[in-house]
Amino acid sequence: MDLLAVLGFLLFCLMGFLVLVALSGIRFIPNNRIGLVEKRFGMSSVKAGLIALNGEAGYQPQVLRGGLHYLMPIQYVVHMMPLVTISQGKIGYIFARDGGQLDPSQVLASNEAVQDFQNVTAFLKNGGQRGPQRRILREGTYAFNLVQFVVITEERVFSLPMSREENDVILRMAEVIKERGGFRPVVIKDTDDKIGVVTVHDGPSLGQGEIIARVVGDDPAQAETYHNKFQDADHFLKAGGHRGRQLQVLVEGTYYINRLFATVEMIPKTIIEVGNVGVVVSYTGDTGTDLSGTEYRHGELVSKGNRGVWSEPLLPGKYAFNTYAGKVTTVPTTNIILKWIRNEVGAHHFDENLSEVSLITKDAFEPNLPLSVVVHIDYQKAPLVIQRFGDIKRLVEQTLDPMVSAYFKNIGQTRTLIQLIQERSQIQQQASIEMKEKFEHYNLALEEVLIGTPSSPAGDTQIETILMQLRSRQVAAEQVETYNQQEKAAVKERELREAQSRAQMQTKMTEAELSISIQTNQGKAEYQRSIQQAAQIRALAEAEAEKTARIGIAQALATEEQVRAYGGPQFQVTQTVLNRFAEAIQTSGVDVVPRIMVTGGGNAEGSNTSGSIMEALLTMLLSERYSALAGENEKEQRSPEADAIRQQIYDSMKKPASGESEGKKEKQ
Repeated sequence: MDLLAVLGFLLFCLMGFLVLVALSGIRFIPNNRIGLVEKRFGMSSVKAGLIALNGEAGYQPQVLRGGLHYLMPIQYVVHMMPLVTISQGKIGYIFARDGGQLDPSQVLASNEAVQDFQNVTAFLKNGGQRGPQRRILREGTYAFNLVQFVVITEERVFSLPMSREENDVILRMAEVIKERGGFRPVVIKDTDDKIGVVTVHDGPSLGQGEIIARVVGDDPAQAETYHNKFQDADHFLKAGGHRGRQLQVLVEGTYYINRLFATVEMIPKTIIEVGNVGVVVSYTGDTGTDLSGTEYRHGELVSKGNRGVWSEPLLPGKYAFNTYAGKVTTVPTTNIILKWIRNEVGAHHFDENLSEVSLITKDAFEPNLPLSVVVHIDYQKAPLVIQRFGDIKRLVEQTLDPMVSAYFKNIGQTRTLIQLIQERSQIQQQASIEMKEKFEHYNLALEEVLIGTPSSPAGDTQIETILMQLRSRQVAAEQVETYNQQEKAAVKERELREAQSRAQMQTKMTEAELSISIQTNQGKAEYQRSIQQAAQIRALAEAEAEKTARIGIAQALATEEQVRAYGGPQFQVTQTVLNRFAEAIQTSGVDVVPRIMVTGGGNAEGSNTSGSIMEALLTMLLSERYSALAGENEKEQRSPEADAIRQQIYDSMKKPASGESEGKKEKQ
C-alpha cells in the first residue's frame, strides 16, 4: 500500500508538472507591443543569415501581435518589444541586419523590390539587402521585427540589442543623421529667397572631368524615372543619377529626403537688380558651338546649358541658379562713372584703385589731372565684355586706366598749363570724339569725358602761383569791363534821367497850357465880372458922389450961414480953434487958473511957462477977433465967382442919375 501510494503521488506530481509545462506555452501580447519569437532548438539550424525563414532554430521572421498565443514550452522564447512610432513631421531610418550583400558602389541598401518592411520573409526573398536602407519611414506606427530591422528616430532607437559593438555603430549612425538634420524634412520658405543644393552620397561616381552631376529624369510622366526631387533614391539612381553635387536644386517647399542618401545645403538665390544683367559662366554641360563669330578671337560664346560663357545674359529678376555649377557676373547696364580721383569712388566701386593722371605740360609743369569718364555697356554685349576681361573691374584697371592715362599724357605735352586750363572745354569735346572709337573696340559706349582742374603734386606750389596770377589778371580784366559797363550805365542813366525830365517837363507844359487856357477863360470871366463890378461901382460911386455932393453942398451952405452968423470965416476958424483947445484942456487936465502966479519978471522963482503960452494964445485969438470985426463990412459982399459955382452945383443936383445908361453903353 505504501509503495502504491508513493507511485500514485509521483504520478500526480508528474501530471501536474506536465500540465504546468503545457500551460507555460501560453503567451499574452498587449496590443501596444509585439512579440519576437526565438526558436531554441529544432530539426535544423540557420545556415546563413540571421532570420530562420524555413523553421530552423533561431529568430523567426513572424512577430506576435496583441492577444493570446501558444508556443511550445521551452522550445520558443518570446521577446516583448514596443511598436515603432514615428511622430508627425518626423523621419525614421531603417537598418537591416539580414539580407543580401551591398554592391561596391552602394552606400545604402536598395529597396526597389521591397514593398513592406513589416514582412521580413518578403523582404529577404525579394532581394532585400542588409545595412542602412534608402527608403525612410514617415509618420505612423509600425510592427517591425526588431531582430531584422533597427529603426532610428529622433527620440530613440528601436531594436533588440545583439552586441555592444553593434549598438555603438547604431548610435554613431544616429549622431550623423542628427548632425545633418535628417530627422526632419527639408523646408524651404519663400520668404528666405534660398535654394537647396543637393549632394548625393550613393550611386555611381561622376565621369572624368565632371564636377557636378547633370539633371536626370524628373518627369512625373515617366514613373520609372521620377525621383520626386531626390525623395525616391531608387528611382533617382535608376534614371541614371550619379553621386556628388547635383545641378538640379530644390526650391520652395517641403522635402522628405534620406540624409544618409543626400544632404542639402542652403544658398541664396541669384538676384539681378534692375539696371543690371547677369552673365553666366557655366562649369558644366556639353561643349557648345562658338556663337561670337569668326572675327571675335577673345573666347567663345555658347548657348544656354552648355559649358562656357552663355550668349544670353540673365535679365533682372530672381533665379534658382546653382552657383556650384557656374558663376554669374553682374554687369551694370546703367551709366558707369569712373573717377580718376584719389579718395573718390564711384557708385559701382570699379574705380577704387584709380588716381589722378600725372601730366608733363609743354611749359614743363607737372600737374595732376582729375578725370571722370561716363561709359555704358549694352546688355547684349555684356557677355562679350565678360568673356574678354572676366569682370568689369579688371577691364577698368588693366585696359581703361592705361589707355585713358596715355591719351591725356599726350594731350598734356601739346599744351601749356594755361592752355590746359583755358581750353578745357575743347579738350573734353576732342577727347569724347577720339576716345569713343577706342572704347567701342572693347564693346563699351563712351558717353562723356569730364576734366577737372589740374592740381600740383605734393609740396609743389608753382601751379597755384600761376593760377593766382591768372586770377589777378582776370580780376583786373573784369574790373576794366566793370568800369566800362558802369560808364555805359552812367550814360544810359543820364539819358534815362533826361528822358524822365523831358517827360516831366512835357507834363508840366501840358499842365501849363491847360492852366493858361483855364486862366484865359477865367480872365475873360473875371474881365466880364470886373466890367459888371466897375459899372456897379461906378453907379454906386456916382450915387455916393451925388449923395456926398448933396451933403457937402448942404454942409457948405450951412457952414456959410454959420460963418456969416459968426461974422465971417475968420471968426469961424477962431471959434473952431477955441472949441478944440477947450477939449484938449479938458482931456489933459491942465489947470486953467495957474496955481502959481505968473509975474512979469522972467527970473522970478516959480514962474510957469504955460501961463505965458496961454496968455499969448488968447491975445492972438482976441486980436484976430478984433481985426475980423474991423473987416466985416468989407467981406459982407459976395464974390460973383462963388455964386456962379454955387449955381452950378445946384443945377447938377437937379439932373437925373445917368449911371445906368452909361453902364449899358460900356457893356455894349
